[in-house]
Amino acid sequence: MRSTAPGGRVHPAHPGDPKRIGPYRIIGRLGTGGMGTVHAALDPRGTRVAVKSVHLAQAQDPEFRARFRREVALSARVQGPCLVPVLAADTEAERPWLAAEYVPGPTLDRHLAAHGPLTGGSLYAFAAGTAQALSAIHRAGVVHRDVKPQNVILSPAGPRMLDFGIAHAADGTSVTRTGVMTGTPGWISPEHYRSGTTGPAGDLFAWGALVAHAATGRLPFGTGAPDVVAFRVMSGDPDLDGLPAALREVVEAALAKDPAARPTAERAAGRCSALLAAEATQLLAAGAAPAAPTLAGDPIAAQWHLPAVDDPAWPSPPAPGRGRLLLAVTVGAAVLGGAVGGLLALPAASRDDARAGGAPAVATPGNASRTTGTPAAPVPSADPKGATADGGPTLATWRQARAALTPAEHDAHPSIGTGAWLGTGDGPGQDFALTFHQPRGEVYVTSSGPALDAPSLREVARTVCLGLRHLRSAYPDLPYGTFVIVDTGRAAGPGIVWSDDFRTNTTCSASLTDRAADRPTGPSGPGGQAADWYPAAGGLAVAKIPSSDADEIRVADRTATSIIGEWNAGGASGGRLGHENLAVGFDPADRVMYVWAVKPLWDRTTREEWALKAARRACADLTSESARSAGWPYARYAVFAEDGSGGGEFLRWGTAGSCGD
Repeated sequence: MRSTAPGGRVHPAHPGDPKRIGPYRIIGRLGTGGMGTVHAALDPRGTRVAVKSVHLAQAQDPEFRARFRREVALSARVQGPCLVPVLAADTEAERPWLAAEYVPGPTLDRHLAAHGPLTGGSLYAFAAGTAQALSAIHRAGVVHRDVKPQNVILSPAGPRMLDFGIAHAADGTSVTRTGVMTGTPGWISPEHYRSGTTGPAGDLFAWGALVAHAATGRLPFGTGAPDVVAFRVMSGDPDLDGLPAALREVVEAALAKDPAARPTAERAAGRCSALLAAEATQLLAAGAAPAAPTLAGDPIAAQWHLPAVDDPAWPSPPAPGRGRLLLAVTVGAAVLGGAVGGLLALPAASRDDARAGGAPAVATPGNASRTTGTPAAPVPSADPKGATADGGPTLATWRQARAALTPAEHDAHPSIGTGAWLGTGDGPGQDFALTFHQPRGEVYVTSSGPALDAPSLREVARTVCLGLRHLRSAYPDLPYGTFVIVDTGRAAGPGIVWSDDFRTNTTCSASLTDRAADRPTGPSGPGGQAADWYPAAGGLAVAKIPSSDADEIRVADRTATSIIGEWNAGGASGGRLGHENLAVGFDPADRVMYVWAVKPLWDRTTREEWALKAARRACADLTSESARSAGWPYARYAVFAEDGSGGGEFLRWGTAGSCGD
C-alpha cells in the first residue's frame, strides 16, 4: 500500500468511507491497494496524515490480524532518516488501521514514467537516503522485505521509504504456508527465490536493483514472465549500463548472488554519502550556484532538485498554537510492548529525532544502562516532608499539587487517553485523576480503586509517558517534565509507586525500576522473578506468532529441544513433554524470549519444578547467544505454564547473565 496518490493529489471519498478513523478526520482518498485503502486525513491540529484502513476481508482473518499486530509493534522501534514514521495504529478495531505522516510527492515508478531517470546530485542523494533508511530499519532489528519503486516517495526534501516493518504483514512477501512464492519479480533476492530466506542482505539486493532502476529507468534484470525474471536474478548479470562508475561499484556489490558478499546497509549508506559529498564539492568547484538554504547538516536535501508537490484539495491547517489540543490518544500501552490490543501512538519527539537523522537511545543487551530518565530510589509512603533528600517527589508534594488551570493542563487527560487503563470505568476498577505541581514541573497521576499490580503499573506508566509526550509536542513550552504515579489502593495507604522524566524517555519504555517501597530491589526478586521488569500477556501473544527470522528460529528450536530433553531425562514426573505441548517464541518489541508449556494436569509442585529447569535453560541459551553474536537483541526470558484453556501464569522471568536460582 502506498501513502500517496499520483502527484500527491487527494481524490474524493467513496460512498461508505468513514468520516473519522481514530482521532483523524477523513477528507478523501490517496490510493487503494491489496491490503486496504489509504485515506487523506487531518489530525486535531490540522496536520496532514495518511491513514491506511485494512479491507474487511483481511480484518476478519485472525492470522492476518496477528501478523499485523506483530509488525506494527516492530514498526514502533524504527526511527531514522528518510523514513515515513508510523504515528498511531489500532490493531483491534473492526477494521484495523495505521496512521503515518503524509508525504507529498510521486513514488519512484511514477516519477520515472513521467520524467525519466534521476541524475547528478539527485541520484546520489537518492542512493544515500534510501541506504540510510534501510540502515535505520536494520539497526532496529527489522527487515523491510518489500523494497521496490512503489515503496519510495520522492518528496520535496528527499526520498522517503514506505511500509518498513509492515510490508511482510501487508503483502505477504514470503513463502506462504502452501509453499507458493509471492512478491514482485525483479525485487526478490536469489536466496529468497531458492529457499524463501529473507533478511537484511535481501533488502540490500533489492536496494541495489532500486538504485540501478532510478539511474537508468530500466529494470536491472529485465521484464517478462516471473520464472524468466527469477532465472536472471539467480544466474544472470544485471544491466547496469549508464550508472556513474563510482556508484556502479556500490550497486554491483549489493547485487552479489552470495548474500555474504553484499555490504551492510550501513556500509552502503556511508559510501553513498561520501559520493554525495564529492558530487557537491565538484559542483562548487565548477562554479555552480549554491543550493537553496536547507536544514543544517542535510546534504540530501541540499542536492535534491525535484519540484515540490502539493495539492490544493487539502484544507489548510490552523496556525500553530490556536485552540486547544483534543488528542484522544486511546493508547493500548501494551502494543508498544507487543501486546494484543488498542491504539499505538508514537512519541512526537521521536519523529523529530528521526528528522534530525538520529534515533532515540535504547538499552541493548550489551549496554544495560539507559540514556532515558531513571526513576529515583524508593521513597517512604508516608514522608511528611516536602521532598526527598535527592529532591524527588513525596506524598507531601503530591498533596500540594492542584487541579488543571491552563489550557495545556486541561488537555493533559484527553491527550493521555481514555483507553484500557486510564478511562473512567473502563479499567479493572481503577479511576485516574491528574493534578499539577508547576513549581516542581511534576504531573501527578492518582489511581483510586484496587492496588495496581506490577503489569498494570507498567502499562499505566507507559501510557502516561506517551500521552504527555504528545501533549508537549502541541505545547512546546509545557512547564512539566516529570510524571508521578500515586497508588491510593495499597494496603499500607497511599504511596508513590512510579516516577519518570517523559522528556528524556524518548521511547517511553516502562521497563525501568518500579518505585514501590514494598517491592524487592536488585536484578532478581524472590522465586526467580526479576524485580526490574515484568512479562506481559501481550508479549506472550506476540511470541506465539510464528517467526520468519532465522536466528530466532534456530535459538527457539535449540532451547525447546533442550528443555524437553532435560525434563524427560529427569523422569518426567508430571508427564512427558514434546514439541506439541512446549514451545519458545520471541517478542521483538520488548526483546523477551517466552517459554510456555501446556500441561493442565500439573500440580503446583510440578509446575515450579519445570519452571526452574526451563528458566535455567532459557537464561543459559540467551547468555551464550549474546556472547556469540553482538547483534543478538534478546536479553530477557519468561516462563509460562498454560492450563489448556488459554489461562495460566508466569512462574519465572529474568535477564540473561544472572542465571542463578
